[in-house]
Amino acid sequence: MDWKLENSLYDEGFQIIAGTDEAGRGPLAGPVFAAAVILPLGFEIEGLNDSKKLTEKKREKLFDVIIENAISYAIESSSVEEIDTLNILEASQLAMRRAVAKLEPSPDLVLVDGNIARNFSQKTRCVIHGDAISPSIAAASILAKVSRDRLCMEIDREFPEYNFKKHKGYGTKEHMEALRKLGPCPHHRKTFLKFLDK
Repeated sequence: MDWKLENSLYDEGFQIIAGTDEAGRGPLAGPVFAAAVILPLGFEIEGLNDSKKLTEKKREKLFDVIIENAISYAIESSSVEEIDTLNILEASQLAMRRAVAKLEPSPDLVLVDGNIARNFSQKTRCVIHGDAISPSIAAASILAKVSRDRLCMEIDREFPEYNFKKHKGYGTKEHMEALRKLGPCPHHRKTFLKFLDK
């Protein structure tokens, strides 16, 4: 992964560029997390990649490197209640906006992973597959993913019968069977459980 995208934007005149990404749009349970990161220009982080392509151990290691070296970073979330009320897309956007709003200094451009960026206070550029192209977005994807996974480990201690530590809330066969047997716990997204009505 190189700095080609960010460098071209700095050449356009932007001075502070942040990347933002979310983790947890697909699971049946738990909040959706988002992170925003401003990295020092050209800062090389060995092994930096889309969080989904990294092992848990590698993500944890990179998490520490990112927070130690970032100019600024923030990690935020949208709750299960917000997901059920707004829908997952709007809740994801809200979590990203919350993270970006916490950055200091405030960026003059935000690179948003994907093809949708709604209601940000700053200028935005959508970057499809941004977590594989932009170091800033890749760093944000790791912070969001690790933070969400850590919360799932806490939920697992609270509700061990669902085995959150293994599936992290995703709709695995084991998770679906537990839901059919036990019903949802307070961390489940009601709007994601329509299959239980069948």
